[in-house]
Amino acid sequence: MESRMLKFTCTGIGDSGKFPIENTGRGQDKSPEFRIYNLSPEAKTLAITLEDLTHPVKGFTHWIIWNIPAGSRIGGGIEAGKYVPSLGNARQGIGYGIHRYAGPKPPRGKTHLYRFCVYALDCEIDLSPCSTKRAFLKKAAGRILQSGSLTGEFE
Repeated sequence: MESRMLKFTCTGIGDSGKFPIENTGRGQDKSPEFRIYNLSPEAKTLAITLEDLTHPVKGFTHWIIWNIPAGSRIGGGIEAGKYVPSLGNARQGIGYGIHRYAGPKPPRGKTHLYRFCVYALDCEIDLSPCSTKRAFLKKAAGRILQSGSLTGEFE
């Protein structure tokens, strides 16, 4: 499969911008809204990961969700749980040890960089919600049509 850059924005975070407090572990810990722009017409589902690029554990995952129906908008405030009925067959894997969005919350006085990656896939991924980002990416290999990323920081 040919992969091309997916363009998206994330409410309140410009590229290299700062996370709004409501999207962090020091605020409401609410997932932000995403707007997708150049989505391939072949895309069937979307997936999102959030990782802490500054964490001592390389690629520390804060969030992994997949099987979101493909579209131009993913609403904010996605509920916790292994399965997300409001988003069809969406599943949330293990990120930060839990099945939900876990926003930035670095040690006080430290600034960490966080990266959202959004993937457009040509199918649903049949994977247990007890899976990690690594397992998802392995299973999704060859099914990803597009991907893009956005980096933000929080202190």
